[in-house]
Amino acid sequence: MPPTRRALLGTLGAAVLTTVAAAPAPGHPPAAPAPGSRPTAPAGGAGPAPAPCTPVPLRLPAPTGPWPVGTVALHLVDDSRPDPLLPAKPYRELMAGLWYPAEPGAGHPTAPWLPPAAAADWDAHSAPALGVPAGAADWQGIRTHARTGAPVARRAGRLPVVLFSSGDGGSRALGTTLVEELASRGHLVVALDSTYEADQVEFPGGRVERALPLPDDLTPEVIAALLAGHSRARLADARFVLGALDRLARGDRPDTGTDPLPDGLAEAADPARTGVLGQSLGGSVAAQLAHDEPRVRAAADLDGALLAPVADTGLAKPFLLMASGSKTLRTEPSWASCWAASTGPRHALRLRNAAHGSYTDLQVLLPQLVRRLPVPDPAGLIGTVDPRRSLAAQRTAVAAFFARYLTGRPTGFLDRPGDDWPELEVLR
Repeated sequence: MPPTRRALLGTLGAAVLTTVAAAPAPGHPPAAPAPGSRPTAPAGGAGPAPAPCTPVPLRLPAPTGPWPVGTVALHLVDDSRPDPLLPAKPYRELMAGLWYPAEPGAGHPTAPWLPPAAAADWDAHSAPALGVPAGAADWQGIRTHARTGAPVARRAGRLPVVLFSSGDGGSRALGTTLVEELASRGHLVVALDSTYEADQVEFPGGRVERALPLPDDLTPEVIAALLAGHSRARLADARFVLGALDRLARGDRPDTGTDPLPDGLAEAADPARTGVLGQSLGGSVAAQLAHDEPRVRAAADLDGALLAPVADTGLAKPFLLMASGSKTLRTEPSWASCWAASTGPRHALRLRNAAHGSYTDLQVLLPQLVRRLPVPDPAGLIGTVDPRRSLAAQRTAVAAFFARYLTGRPTGFLDRPGDDWPELEVLR
């Protein structure tokens, strides 16, 4: 029998970190649990059901904003520091996806949800941790609605910036439905991968860097140290990217690794209007970055528990918290302490009947699989909320938050969603 690897279930929103079993094949790296926050293996230790003969096709819902969307992937190297997660490497290497309002027109292909090598790795390692057998779903066939390299829409003017990061262990692709929505509404969104923490990160040329193996003995102290280390790495990555955006606005053109920058991108970013958005650990990092960085105006946290020091000191800037399940500001200690200490505008919404994974693209992808596959416990991952309503509520709330605090467009939606949104409850 191959050795059992205990994996981290990083559901920071519940502030509960448990271990699950995953059995890697001998001689191969341990299968990285996935996504959004390293979910559990199928209940009872049973493996996934056999794959169907034909992979299930999967689709992402189109964004609803007025602008077509463009995208480009950036390969960024920070040679001012060793890699915080792999110290033997003398520099930090990142992949980021930029999403923006684009000029209409043909000639630019739509981007894949995951690039080919990363999609193959996801299929082999991450999907089975969800109970989806390798080969059962056509992960490589998922297309976004963004056209690779399309010119930036000139009429959109200077674009407010939003940095996005996913949950612990998750790919940046898991936020695509929200990222595309913000871009279609006139934002430049920078989605970051955390190399050696994310399940897989594909670099130019098809090189894939996988998550580092977790320690065997995941005591609460070890887990806390891991999360603190991941948080520090992401904060440093975000500061580096903020600096890259500043340089981009001054005309510096970073090497994308494969393609030239799209026309108009260098002139489009408005770093003076920057917000941060994250799910799970990404939400915790978003709050901390807003606390630390004068360049950040506002932060939105999708179901992520908060880490010190922001959990204790609170925020003096606009803050949006979106919760799942039965969680409230009183049941989550880090939320309660941050809320009490905060002096800036703050809003809290709960998505009824949602689960932690509802704030990822699994909300719309898993229901498509469940029709064809016996996926174990989908409700445990994405709740029982109607997927279409869940996504619409998330898109509307997040877009309203950044419209209010990055572009100055007033809205009362965050404090009073109204009868049209029974899925949303305002937390006090």
